[in-house]
Order: sequence, then structure tokens, then C-alpha cells
Amino acid sequence: MDLHILEHRVRVLSLARRGLWLYTHPLLKLLFLPQRCRCKFFSLTETPEDYTIMLDEEGFKELPPSEFMQVADSTWLVLSVVSNGCAPSGCQATGVTKIARSVIAPLAEHHVSVLMLSTYQTDFILVRERDLPVVILTLAGEFDIYKEENGESIPVPCDDASNGFLKPKSAPSPTLHPVQSPQNRFCILTVAPDTLPAIATMLIDVLFYSHSPPKEPGAGDLDSITFFSFSLIEGYISIVMDAETQKQFPSDLLLTSSSGELWRMVRIGGQPLGFDECGIVAQIAEPLAAVDISAYYISTFNFDHALVPEEGITEVIELLQKRQESSR
Repeated sequence: MDLHILEHRVRVLSLARRGLWLYTHPLLKLLFLPQRCRCKFFSLTETPEDYTIMLDEEGFKELPPSEFMQVADSTWLVLSVVSNGCAPSGCQATGVTKIARSVIAPLAEHHVSVLMLSTYQTDFILVRERDLPVVILTLAGEFDIYKEENGESIPVPCDDASNGFLKPKSAPSPTLHPVQSPQNRFCILTVAPDTLPAIATMLIDVLFYSHSPPKEPGAGDLDSITFFSFSLIEGYISIVMDAETQKQFPSDLLLTSSSGELWRMVRIGGQPLGFDECGIVAQIAEPLAAVDISAYYISTFNFDHALVPEEGITEVIELLQKRQESSR
């Protein structure tokens, strides 16, 4: 397998709900007119707490600073695993559990914090720019590593990364965070870019106007959760929405997997997670990979979210709870 370091340099930020009005205009530009700002990596995820945005430097220029915007200190680089010559956005994703053992677990062991963004097409692993030498050294034994430059894939020699950097000692055992499972049933969808205008008014309504009152996350299962994710990355669109929201959209324009399966969510974190903490993704991905359960994974500014097939949610919750109990 090959590991590609994409050209995007990504910023991660949180927008407070009460300040969304200030950003409606630039967000509409990023959503529907990316050619106007040359943004090639844009993802917007609504959660009960806030809106998380991941976007490249060209897109970041569109957002005015304000008291409502909180930006993570680091710049993040985007990694993508390519197998059998399949381009990063050329086929439907198989789920983050497929790269749990080869990417996520080794990075956690070497104290590299990651953010995950699973889309309909592929899985993106975001690492802080300053951690790239450690990432290359850690994964060079498993992957041929390439760096994308001006549309070309340039091999990255491992020796170049080791110059001046020492391989870190293994990290201590990560904290196991509590998990919650809201009752929503989710869909993972895509639309053809040329049909995006046909659902524009519905997207605007869902993202900016159909707000439910924020809910305080509690212990155990949640009745439901506000969650909607839209990604436009290198021309490919991915949408995650619950089944009730999907009813607002014309079914003939939304493309799902051939099985049309629904997904349930596992929400990680009883309190906001820190960007410096490692092993959060591995907490979910490793045990699911061990029993061959697929999962999509979306990191946000405060919490992480895994989506697993609906029929497997009971097994997943039991598996994760047993792991937590055994760690005490």
C-alpha cells in the first residue's frame, strides 16, 4: 500500500452557534462557489455544541476573525492510504477500521495525535505539520510514502525525515473516554457536483436555519443528536445526515452505497477532547478492526464520532464497554 501526503495545509476551527450569522456569507461561498476562493479542502460539521470547520489555507482566508471563532494552533497535513492503484477519491471508502492496524495504532504508539475525516469516497488522516517527520519514520516500514507536489507524486525517502529527529519513545497508555450512542440512524451519501444547485436551498435550510435547542450530553444513550456533516474535497462531495433529515431531500439526487445501509453513531468523550491527546481514534478503531466491523470516523473540535452499521451497534457498545472495564 502507498501513503500519500496531500498538498493541503489545513486549519481546524470551531464556530460558536451564536456567531453563525457572521459567517453565513463566506460559508455559502465555500459550499457552493469554491472556484471563487480556490478552496480544495472544505468540511463543515454541525454538532450540538458548535460547528467544526476543516479547510485549507485558501479557504481559511475567507473567514474573518471574531470572538465566535476558535482556531486550533497547529496546521494539519492530510494523509491518504492508496491501495491497488486506486486514487484517494476514486472509490467508496471501506471504513477507518481497515487502516487501524497499519496507520492509526502505530501513530498512537508513537504519541502522534491524529484527526480523522471519513467521507463517502475515502478516509483522510490529519496530522500536525510538526509531527510529519515522526509520521514518516513510523510508517515507512509499512508503506511506500509519497508527497503530492503540483499534482505529481514524489517519493519521500525515510532518511530525509530522520535528519535531526529522534524517534520518540512509546507513549503511555491513552485515556479511555466514555462513549454514548444516540438513537439517530444516519446515512452516508454523495451527490454529483452538477446536481448540487438542485439541493442548495435544502442544504442552506438544514445548515443555517433548522436549529434544535442545544442538548447537554449526558451519560448513557441519547434520544437523538444534532449532527450534519458536509465535505467538498477536490471536487468530491460527501454528506452525513440522519435518516429524518434525509427525507427533506429528493431521493433521486442522493447517491448511497449499493446496500443502502443505515448507520448508528458512537460518540467519544464525556467532556471536550484535547488536540494534544493521542490514541482517541485508536480506542475505537482497534477493537472494531479486531472483529472486522467497518466504521466511518469524523473528528470535530470537541468530540469524536464513529459511525457503525446499524445491525452492529449493540455488539460495538458491549465491546467498548468491556474494554473500558478491563482497563480500570
